Parts: sequence; C-alpha cells; structure tokens
Amino acid sequence: MNRTEFIIATAVILFVAFCMGWFANWLAHRLSRVRQSDVADLDRMSQELHEAEESRDQAITYMQQREAELTAQLTQTEAELAAAMDGLRAARQEAEELRALVHRTE
Repeated sequence: MNRTEFIIATAVILFVAFCMGWFANWLAHRLSRVRQSDVADLDRMSQELHEAEESRDQAITYMQQREAELTAQLTQTEAELAAAMDGLRAARQEAEELRALVHRTE
C-alpha cells in the first residue's frame, strides 16, 4: 500500500465515520422529538394539577375555619357544663342543708 492508497483509504474511512455519526445524530433527534400532542397533554395535566392544588388549599382553609368554630363551640359548651355542674352542686348542698334543717326541727 503506497502513500496515495493510504490517504484515500483513510479519507473513505473518515467519510464513512462522519456519515454514520450524522445518521446516528439524525436518528436520535428523530426518536427523541417531542410531539405537539405530548405538549398539549402536558399543558392539560399541569392545568389540572394547578386546579387540584387550588381545591386542596380551599379545602384546607375550610377545614381550619371549621375546626376553629368547633373548638370555640366546644369551649363554650364546656364552660356552660362547668357552670351547670357548679349550679347543681350548689343546689344539692342547699337541698341537704334544708333537709338537715327540716330533720332538726321535727
């Protein structure tokens, strides 16, 4: 193999390698290309996710308000119960004192 044949063989090998690289690059881009329908699906899913997050935030806010209302109502009910129990205790004590007074006067 003389010098000219070696240069031609090297040039052919480099050209074939270049063509194979170019074809591989074209094929990779062709296979990984994003379709318009995929972009539309992603947009729709992101919008649905945003709406779901807003609904969740509204539900959390409602639950916190409702919990605060129920806590206040429970506190008020407990206070009323304590007042009623104190009143009942006082009434029982008064009833016992009156019974004792009636038994002493008899």
